[in-house]
Amino acid sequence: MWRNFCGWLLRVMGWTVDSGLAPEDKCIILGVPHTSIWDFAISYLYYKSLGGDAKCMVKKEFFWGPLGWLLRKLGGIPVDRKNPSALVLSVIREMKSQKVLHLAIAPEGTRKPVKKWKTGFHTIAREVGCPVYLGYFDWGTKHVGRGEKFELTDNARADMERIQQIYEQMHLTGKHPKDYITH
Repeated sequence: MWRNFCGWLLRVMGWTVDSGLAPEDKCIILGVPHTSIWDFAISYLYYKSLGGDAKCMVKKEFFWGPLGWLLRKLGGIPVDRKNPSALVLSVIREMKSQKVLHLAIAPEGTRKPVKKWKTGFHTIAREVGCPVYLGYFDWGTKHVGRGEKFELTDNARADMERIQQIYEQMHLTGKHPKDYITH
């Protein structure tokens, strides 16, 4: 019932789903462009409408009172962004301990415009041995999907350069277009 409701709500909001769930038990799905808290809502509705259950990292400051309960119910994992190394290690431990975990990550790391995207997802994927998908939510066309699988190499910076080039070629529009920079 929840799955149908999420699909219906996406359609009512004018969104089109372009692809299904990731077939692997564990994976990382990048979410680009991340310019608004609404990106989380669209991503949540998209994955739930397919019967999936993705998790995402949310800064720990949001996890207080009823909001914390709600974020956990929606798949939020509280993280301390002040210590990036500890954050990556804790996510690696979490992914290794779970049989099934689809983790959504915004490589921009924030809703503000940034040129240098974060590579923590690369470290996590390589350590866990899981694939990375180039997920997207395009507010210009209102299309959402998990995107293509991206084959990682040992060079995180070179991979990030290629990933940003692919996203740039997709001509995506963020909810707040001025806050999305691919290069």
